[in-house]
Formats: sequence, C-alpha cells, structure tokens
Amino acid sequence: MTKSIAFILAAFIGASAFAQEPAAASCEAKAAEKRLAGAAKTSFVKKCVSDAGAASATQSCVAKADEKKLAGAAKSSFVKKCEKDVTGG
Repeated sequence: MTKSIAFILAAFIGASAFAQEPAAASCEAKAAEKRLAGAAKTSFVKKCVSDAGAASATQSCVAKADEKKLAGAAKSSFVKKCEKDVTGG
C-alpha cells in the first residue's frame, strides 16, 4: 500500500511540474500585455506561476476531500494540510 501511495504522489508531483509550464507561458504573456520588463517582469511572473500552482493544489485537495466525503471543519482542515503538503509550505 505504501508503494502505491508513493507512486500516486510521484505522479502528482510530476503532473504539477508539467502543469506549471503552460502557467509560465500564460504568465509571460500577461507580463507582456502589461509591458513589464526587468525585475518587475521577473517578480510578476514568479508570483503569477506561484498563484497558479496554489490554485491547482487547492482544486486537487478539494477533490480529494470530496472523495473522502469530508465536510465542514474536517474538510477545511484536510484541504489546508493537503495544500501545505503539496506546495511544500
């Protein structure tokens, strides 16, 4: 059972890293629309990609909580811990 959990986690981490590539391209495009350059562009893109990753983590964690049929405080607690585990924060 531990091996299957490790496999699922590895697949999720790989998928989230892959999902950030389109987010980076989208964030680069948004920075270009705003005509940002230099440090302002770098900072904007970094925050934009981070926000996109956090949104993806939230959606994934909410889905997991729904699968477990959690509600109320239990669901909130589960999602909060799951987000921390996924984002490493």
